[in-house]
Amino acid sequence: MNKLIRIVLMGGIIAMAALTPALAKDITVRVINIDTTRPGNIMAMVFGSEGYPIKHGKALEIQNKKAENVEIIFRFNMTQKSFAIKILHDEDETGKTSKNWTGIWPSEGLGFSNGAKLGLTGAPSFKNARLDLDGIEGDIIVPIIYP
Repeated sequence: MNKLIRIVLMGGIIAMAALTPALAKDITVRVINIDTTRPGNIMAMVFGSEGYPIKHGKALEIQNKKAENVEIIFRFNMTQKSFAIKILHDEDETGKTSKNWTGIWPSEGLGFSNGAKLGLTGAPSFKNARLDLDGIEGDIIVPIIYP
């Protein structure tokens, strides 16, 4: 094979490698502390930094399951290097976090990855809830906290 053909082939191989998406990894999110006396669905949302945690339309993936058990498992196939998870017990099935009479605090149960919690300033930041795909070993456990 002449030198020019080898260079062209190597260039093609390198270009293909650069365009190949990152390897995917299956992750398991185990939602615990579900109050089964409340109606509705449990929504598991995976976000990149954009839109987290309020703009559900910006979530990378959303899965819903009926709130029939105190623990529910969700499985996601992830390629995003860094992400955060929001769990919502969507009692009224609106797909949004409903607020209590103040119009500020949630009236439905919420949970966030990495142990992040609501604070006086509102929802946790992406930085506080962030998980790195390379660091995931075993299930990601997210408890729901109810108001």
